[in-house]
Amino acid sequence: MNLLSINISLPTEIEYQGRTISTGIFKKPVDGPIFVTKDNLKNDLQADLKNHGGEHKAVYAFSSDHYPYWRNKLKNSELKPGVFGENLTISGFDESTLHIGDHLSIGQCILEITQPRVPCFKLGIAVKNKNMPRLFIENFATGAYLRVIEEGFIEKGSKVERIKEGKFKVSVKSLFRAYFDKNHQVSRSVMETAVLIPELSSEWSKKLAVRLSSLN
Repeated sequence: MNLLSINISLPTEIEYQGRTISTGIFKKPVDGPIFVTKDNLKNDLQADLKNHGGEHKAVYAFSSDHYPYWRNKLKNSELKPGVFGENLTISGFDESTLHIGDHLSIGQCILEITQPRVPCFKLGIAVKNKNMPRLFIENFATGAYLRVIEEGFIEKGSKVERIKEGKFKVSVKSLFRAYFDKNHQVSRSVMETAVLIPELSSEWSKKLAVRLSSLN
């Protein structure tokens, strides 16, 4: 895996359906070393702190490998790194082989995978397609949120290495599909395993507990 782009933004106010909202989704690539703190990347801020940011969602990574699919699906050849709101655009970032609890080394940083990304309506605004949140969920390729284990500088072009594998080996994609795909045969077993993962974000631990209780 390689870090192809680092993308940041400050919150921006926009008009949406007759009201003014603030969003940090409009990420733009930046050059030079960028410092990663426990909360976010330097000069990158989240607008909606209820649903974004925090310890378990300090950094969001998405695969550059998904871009050709979405350029074709959305009939938009202009999609560029950062358009999905990701801080890190990484080649080979495969949700089907990366697990909750995996540790990734990038530059001076060590980052821990904590949960899949669940899109909101702002993703539709970013790509100019109101159906995008639904399409994103149906594709199951969500990228992943990361917790910062070790702060430090990262730089575009750096190698991204998995230095530790999550003990329970629940992939980001399998967890996301287990939660959202009602026809997925192994959903229950995947969720039952996932709730045991200490590195899983508290948000997803609660979501899974509620979902599992409804199945009893």
